[in-house]
Amino acid sequence: MPNLEEIQRLCLSRGILFPTAEIYGGLSGCFDYGPIGVLIKRKFLDYWREFFIKNEENIVEMDGAVVLPEKVLLASGHVNSFVDPITQCKKCKSIYRADNLIEEKTGKFVEGKPVDDLTKIIREEKISCPKCKGELSEVKFFNLMFKTFVGPTGEVTAYLRPETAQNIFISFKRVFRVMRGKLPFGIAQYGHAFRNEISARQFVIRSREFSQIEIEMFFDPTDEGCENFESVENVKILLLTRDAQINQGEAIKIKVGEAVKEKILPNKWMGYFLAKEFEFFKSLGIKEEKMRFRHMLPEETPHYSGGNFDLEAKFDFGWKEIVGNAYRTDHDLKNHSKFSGEDLSVSLPTGRKIIPHVVEPSFGLERILYFILLESYVVDKQRGWNWLKLPKKLAPFIAGIYPLVSKDGLVEKAKDVYKMLKEFDVFFDESGSIGKRYARADEIGVPLGITIDYQTLEDETVTIRDRDSTNQERLKISSLKELLIRKLKDNI
Repeated sequence: MPNLEEIQRLCLSRGILFPTAEIYGGLSGCFDYGPIGVLIKRKFLDYWREFFIKNEENIVEMDGAVVLPEKVLLASGHVNSFVDPITQCKKCKSIYRADNLIEEKTGKFVEGKPVDDLTKIIREEKISCPKCKGELSEVKFFNLMFKTFVGPTGEVTAYLRPETAQNIFISFKRVFRVMRGKLPFGIAQYGHAFRNEISARQFVIRSREFSQIEIEMFFDPTDEGCENFESVENVKILLLTRDAQINQGEAIKIKVGEAVKEKILPNKWMGYFLAKEFEFFKSLGIKEEKMRFRHMLPEETPHYSGGNFDLEAKFDFGWKEIVGNAYRTDHDLKNHSKFSGEDLSVSLPTGRKIIPHVVEPSFGLERILYFILLESYVVDKQRGWNWLKLPKKLAPFIAGIYPLVSKDGLVEKAKDVYKMLKEFDVFFDESGSIGKRYARADEIGVPLGITIDYQTLEDETVTIRDRDSTNQERLKISSLKELLIRKLKDNI
């Protein structure tokens, strides 16, 4: 299996992802998408919308501001509770996230434990500063939000949003009304979130600015229905229960319908989204054994939650969350009603008014793209170069257009083919040998190579090269559009 260094090298060399302000030494935990990365990211978002929104009748989208006034985050609890435990070296003053440091040094999973317990473990395990071996301080909490001040005199305190969800909660009343909503009703949003990570590391795994894709599904908790649940109730997922974690057991394979019936999952909406996520990633070529849902332990779970289930992927360094699924109950809307004075309740057809409950699937885009690159990366000694077996829906281009040589009218003919296919994501390349052009395209996951050669000038056919098999065939130029449409439908 490839590792982080290989994927990072690919991202840098091919303009997928690279450090922000690189010419000034970069800014830890912040990354820019290059031309290839932008295309892959856009393809992922388009497919995500197709899979999770377009097939639903009751989910709409919004796009909220990234700067939020302090009152919003006081109501949500972030000002007082959005914290991570830190410890500082008394000698060199280096600062570490305490739970991560303990896990690295001892293998113990201690996320969510009180700071006093973390300090005790550091002392008992004799954990010292990784840099200078100095003594570490007692563990304390550090708020992860970026604070700012609005206006020329700085009289208004604000924060860069730590999650996209709060925009949805504070806009719920208006969106619900203007869309003539009725429960169940979902609001989705894609955008940037910001967390002042103590130690940004592992490439994009723990970054300070990142992209979230979230759905907040609002529903009546007394209504057991979920319109499309029957379509997914027989989907089998891998689920790591709390008991299995405590007893060092394995994930079980279980139908979501059974998991809901046995009360392992809190409701049908949670089951619905878990099943959809499992099928979504399988459709992108991710193997079942590389994914599991982990029921978060009580000490990791917010007090107001009715159950949190992380979709974890098996990276080169171990299991890590890529989607967080939370049953947030009515906590957010109820608190925003209290702090703002606005009535955020909803009238049911019976006339009864309720504060809706919420199930939230939250996708971390950068982690997901990194994992897809990791799973798609093929080390190929026979071919002579490494390449990406990207799903066709995510490939930055569906095809490259190549004149065999840069003379005898082949370039002009190739450009005519390129113009004809520009409605698709294709690119033109006449630089270097045809073998080098194939290698460059393979490296970024381009599924097809279309070569214009001397026979093209005689019979209007071209050579089609398949990325995965490297097989080649002749095809009429007039059939190329049909071929690309068919390939795009054939996702994997």
